Amino acid sequence: MTQAGTPHTPRAAPRAAERLRFLILAAQREGDRLLTKALLPLDLTPSQAEVLRILGARAPLTVKQLGALLICESGSPSRLVSTLISKSLVEAQSVEGDKRKLHLRLTETGIQAEQTVVKIETFLHDFIDTRLAEDAMIAATTALSGLIEDLPSSGAIKARFPPGPGLP
Repeated sequence: MTQAGTPHTPRAAPRAAERLRFLILAAQREGDRLLTKALLPLDLTPSQAEVLRILGARAPLTVKQLGALLICESGSPSRLVSTLISKSLVEAQSVEGDKRKLHLRLTETGIQAEQTVVKIETFLHDFIDTRLAEDAMIAATTALSGLIEDLPSSGAIKARFPPGPGLP
């Protein structure tokens, strides 16, 4: 009998898929904690930092184009963009010929913040490099790419990280 007074039913051993799911979740949470702590002095969230990185590499973009490249957030990035505009990190300019369409780009302050985000991300990537050998990273990225193949986030991954040396 268990404490609640019901008979204990033996559980089957955890499946490998269950362990993998929780390992992915744990790794993501640990990385998010490290990144969140490092971004605190900039008053940025990881999702806001991702927007800065994307715009730093690909601006000008429309909100829709930005949304297609985001991995941290799904759906429309309108709220993220509005917050970054209010922090004077991003500016939105009307597209010539279509006043309803806006192009997003970093402000001078946004460029400086994005450069700091690059340094923070480099620190995080260096940490990962110390934990996993290159062949293990290639195996992990190959396995995880297969796991998300044909799922919504795979499009953003493929657009931002096209296959190449060390990338499936």
